[in-house]
Amino acid sequence: MRTVDVTRNTSETQIQIALNLDGTGKAQLNSGVPFLDHMLDQIARHGMIDLAVTAKGDTHIDDHHTVEDVGITLGQAIAKAVGDKKGITRYGHSYVPLDETLSRVVIDFSGRPGLEFHVPFTRARVGDFDVDLTIEFFRGFVNHAGVTLHIDNIRGINAHHQIETVFKAFGRALRMALELDPRASGVIPSTKGSL
Repeated sequence: MRTVDVTRNTSETQIQIALNLDGTGKAQLNSGVPFLDHMLDQIARHGMIDLAVTAKGDTHIDDHHTVEDVGITLGQAIAKAVGDKKGITRYGHSYVPLDETLSRVVIDFSGRPGLEFHVPFTRARVGDFDVDLTIEFFRGFVNHAGVTLHIDNIRGINAHHQIETVFKAFGRALRMALELDPRASGVIPSTKGSL
């Protein structure tokens, strides 16, 4: 089973993440940032990943460190759980609509961190959540998971919908990329022989 527990402690945050890549989408979330918990739930449910996140951060300053560090720790956890990448599909993509909004996410477990993030937010905040933290989450994830990630919000008016479709599409793209391909059992999906 592809399960891991990862802890990351800094002077700004203390984070614990447990996940099972072959789960059923169960989530236990307590990041201290309610909107982030709502988005992490989308990753778990649409990615069919069992995910437990506990975080304590300096949210009395703002949510930046917590959101970014949860992204970092999730990236570390997924990289550890996927291991040498033998047998995975490697690439994943998803389009997700929500009312007027449509987003596309494409991921490659390439071993090379890269982020293309194109989301023209229609407002600066969703409740208490600063929409700019969305890119900080994904930047932290990409740099520590070692993936190439393209995120495009194709259309949307409601900023909540924009972010939610991104996270749902991310979860579904993760699920596709991390699926074990029965035709490639034990094979690293690269002509280079390593990722």
